Amino acid sequence: MRYKSLPILLLILCFFFYGNAQKKEFTYLDLFDLQYASDPQISPNGDLIVYRRMSMDIMKDRAVGNLWMIRTDGSQHQKLTAKETGEFSPRWSPNGDRLAFVSNTDEGSEIYMYWVNTGKTAKISQLESTPSSLTWSPKGDQLAFSMKLETKPPVVAHMPQKPKGAEWAESPRITDRLYHEADGRGYIKPGFSHIFTIPADGGAPRQLTSGDFHHRGNLSWSPNADTIYFSANRNADWEYDFRNSEVYAVGVQNGIITTLTNRTGPDTSPTVSPNGKHIAYIGYDDKVQAYQVRRLYLMDVDGRNQRVISQELDRDVANIVWDRKSEGLYFTFDDKGNSKIGYIALSGKVSTLADDLGGTTIGRPYASGSFSRSKNGTIVFTKTRPEHPADLAVIKPKDKEPLRITNLNKGLLDYRNLGKVEEIWYKSTVDQRDIQGWVVYPPGYDASQTYPFLVENHGGPILNYGDRFSVEMQLYAAAGYVVFYPNARGSTSYGEEFGNLLYNNYPGDDYQDVMDGVDYCIAKGIANEDQLFVTGGSAGGIMTAWIIGKNNRFEAAVVAKPVMNWISKTLVADNYFGYANSRYPGQPWENFEGYWKFSPLSLVGNIETPTMVMVGMDDLRTPPSEAKQLYHALKLRKKETVFVEIPNASHGIANRPSNLITKIAHTLAWFDKYNTLKK
Repeated sequence: MRYKSLPILLLILCFFFYGNAQKKEFTYLDLFDLQYASDPQISPNGDLIVYRRMSMDIMKDRAVGNLWMIRTDGSQHQKLTAKETGEFSPRWSPNGDRLAFVSNTDEGSEIYMYWVNTGKTAKISQLESTPSSLTWSPKGDQLAFSMKLETKPPVVAHMPQKPKGAEWAESPRITDRLYHEADGRGYIKPGFSHIFTIPADGGAPRQLTSGDFHHRGNLSWSPNADTIYFSANRNADWEYDFRNSEVYAVGVQNGIITTLTNRTGPDTSPTVSPNGKHIAYIGYDDKVQAYQVRRLYLMDVDGRNQRVISQELDRDVANIVWDRKSEGLYFTFDDKGNSKIGYIALSGKVSTLADDLGGTTIGRPYASGSFSRSKNGTIVFTKTRPEHPADLAVIKPKDKEPLRITNLNKGLLDYRNLGKVEEIWYKSTVDQRDIQGWVVYPPGYDASQTYPFLVENHGGPILNYGDRFSVEMQLYAAAGYVVFYPNARGSTSYGEEFGNLLYNNYPGDDYQDVMDGVDYCIAKGIANEDQLFVTGGSAGGIMTAWIIGKNNRFEAAVVAKPVMNWISKTLVADNYFGYANSRYPGQPWENFEGYWKFSPLSLVGNIETPTMVMVGMDDLRTPPSEAKQLYHALKLRKKETVFVEIPNASHGIANRPSNLITKIAHTLAWFDKYNTLKK
């Protein structure tokens, strides 16, 4: 009997070792196999979910999304249509018999309708441009949406007509607008967004708003469908009053617009209660500072009795949805690097319903994600952990924990060794504040061995990293680096006071917060003083340049898409009009010394660290001229440096998978050059 069982035992052992051998490190090409869920929408009766399933197209080098349907128990998971073009913005009809969505066509994006009972799909619109904010009327007979109508650019001079067959240069591009270009979009064609309605059975769209103002953001119908509530800035000086917006009501039949709020500061996301008595909205009284918490407000439908109800929650409120009985609202918020779904009663009492919302930003572990709620209170949301990007999870009213109903990357991630992510807390030596960060260990980490230590600073700086899946962090860990990513002061999810500490002090004490984290990891034996590396993009690039200007502790640095000179950046970037008085007092010509004081270029004479400088060639947010200032200064000083310019890349380098790979591969190649542990 003993010998007869030997083959079985050998088979089991072979299977065990073979199974383990199949687990490989996460690789660059795995990026193209990743999938994640986005924009889930649960049907009114809570039995069906439609969501956008995102995947990477290796041939077209971009993320693509199609609509899929699944039951709340995870069964009957199937593609919604046979279309292979991009599909987005799914929205259920009030009784759940139809689904409206937007899809790309050869002529542009159009509104489509899907009938649940028959599975039939039809295009119901012929629009001038892409619709947004698609919203059903209460009876399901109309759809409201926003759409941009283009206008003609200004004419300064009338050119003579060119001779027939002549090859003249293109006509000049002329603008007289304050905001005329945007990173990732380039030149913004002149025009204004307006609100339209269209019959749910198809037909001609009808324009409700007019004037040279933008009418964008979510739309909310009154219960009797005679009014649509929206947010906009219809002030005469709206271009320069860009932080301000109000809540308005527009009559569906007569187009009469009524102003409901009137204060300095943004009032956004108006949402009418099911009983038609209240409007909830998000905003704050603008104190003109680096960061302000967005709070939840309530008012009567006529604009009276305006009051804040989230005053006890020192966190940004977003994505508000009324409950069925008009007794409170569901919403999302970030707390200590983790995105959550909450519920707030009209009394202001807040409860947390679910953690780990996010997973739709694949590159780095930023906050993201969305949710929706059925009439019976069942919630579907995009759930992430450091081990996986966004999957669908469902939580019912009496559930204590959400149920994850998809595992979109099982075929990939079950066979990959990922780096373990550990949360750490430490004290800032500036003021003894608690600072949060995360450490990613290389797969197979052995505490008795020495590893290179890589600091990755987040962008923003008014943003946050967290315990979410990240391709960048995992690829750095797979290359053998211990990765540390902190939320220094100025990060969101720790309250308004913490986020506003950077006002007229950036870069400032946040530098010490990062270095205190490095020293903490050295003291814990996680990092080694002789093998320190540092990188970051955007605000993270600013911090990286500041760090190497302040000390020479790092073996090498990669400064990605930085701001080096606040004076030049402020007047060249696409958002040039938004810095004065919120980042630093006054305009650059009014506060030259102050802007220069916080410019990393002021420290370039101290830099001894071998430095790679990297930027997207189409970056309009931190233009290539900023990166060139650092590279040229280092070359003039004969310091070790190299300049990497990524073609067809905007500020969001990760928007194209191959560009994200380029960024990571060059970062690792530069670090490996100075990593003595690899020699």
